[in-house]
Amino acid sequence: MKPATAVVDIHRTFKVHTEFYANPSARKTIILINGSLATTAAFAQTIKYLQPQFNVVLYDQPYAGQSKPHNSHSRPISKENEATILLELIEQFQVNYLLSFSWGGVAAMLALAQRPARIEKAVITSFSPLLNEPMLDYLEKGMTHLQAIDGEKVGQLVNSTIGKYLPSLFKRYNHRHISSLDSHEYLQLHAHINQVVHMDNHCQMECLAAIDIPLLFINGEHDEYTSPDDVRVFAKYLSDCQFATIDNTGHFLDMEHKKAWLQSQSVMLKFLQAPARISSSNRPQHDLHHAIAV
Repeated sequence: MKPATAVVDIHRTFKVHTEFYANPSARKTIILINGSLATTAAFAQTIKYLQPQFNVVLYDQPYAGQSKPHNSHSRPISKENEATILLELIEQFQVNYLLSFSWGGVAAMLALAQRPARIEKAVITSFSPLLNEPMLDYLEKGMTHLQAIDGEKVGQLVNSTIGKYLPSLFKRYNHRHISSLDSHEYLQLHAHINQVVHMDNHCQMECLAAIDIPLLFINGEHDEYTSPDDVRVFAKYLSDCQFATIDNTGHFLDMEHKKAWLQSQSVMLKFLQAPARISSSNRPQHDLHHAIAV
């Protein structure tokens, strides 16, 4: 099924390409947040098990994919900007659930800390609040290649580190995509990495107490960069969180093999479709119509 596409104007500052996969029988809508250097195409496997259950919203960041032609790229945007974009899209599409992948978790959690009233649950995948030794090594090498705008080496680095468990076909696609990006995209990621490695923690732990909805963190068993052990630090800061580990997978979870796809599907749908708890925050409930921005 082809999505309805639209370009959404965000506060007359950014224009964002969106894709809305409608499900006439669905009562809930979920929005998906990409990782770095990715586009909506990165969720091709995930949407296969989400769209039969929900309306699904995908989007490209202003600097990426089909949003690129609609924006100027004179300077990088911040994760706070990305959180603002996400909050606006949540309102535009009347979103109930949120799913982020990898570095998309930073903007997702910054947005959730502002308590968007519509959001009932969120799933944060392949993300960790800690920058451990493997991740720091990966980021330091990445910054060198990104600053040099060497797409070939960036692609090789991704496939040999966080992407090392991907099937060969996906590795080829990954490399082709990453090695052929525009210069501003490499500089955007360089600016982002430079920002997070100089923060005490890249997801700003002090703001997490404001998050008042159930969260599920999903990580791969063999992901040494955002490990299942490291992510459990969130339990100290969040009032309602759960953790799940996908067996025999690395960073890219449902993209890596069929069993991982099936387990990701099972874990995610079980969490999202479980009866919602009664929130102590008395957040208002909203209608279930779905807006397509033009």
